[in-house]
Amino acid sequence: MKLEFNFNQSGVIPFRKTKLGLEVLLITSLKKKRWIIPKGFVEFNLTPFESAKKEAFEEAGVYGTNETIELGHFENRKSIGICHVKVFAMEVIEVLENYPDKEKRKRKWFPVKEAANNIRTKEISNMISSLGSKFK
Repeated sequence: MKLEFNFNQSGVIPFRKTKLGLEVLLITSLKKKRWIIPKGFVEFNLTPFESAKKEAFEEAGVYGTNETIELGHFENRKSIGICHVKVFAMEVIEVLENYPDKEKRKRKWFPVKEAANNIRTKEISNMISSLGSKFK
């Protein structure tokens, strides 16, 4: 009998409003250098949104508004169990030059459609695509 665990993660889709429309900030993963969103395990003493905001600071070097906008959730099967992921939108209010993962990851602003096309996880790609109708 194989033992499976349930994990809770949260992620954030950092965005900003520009004259040309919404832009989404993506970062590269550590190993395969694919474009992803800041995401991590929900910490014991934090809400999923607070945990996602902490990941945005550590991995992407951004601070955002405190407005909680949950875009959705999905399950991701891993070798040791099922990961339940909640994803939030966060409007960026400050972009830092120095942050914990600066040397480990790249970050780049993309128009919404291009950001959605660069994400491999279908559920996250769909959430990015939906931003245009939620924030104008």
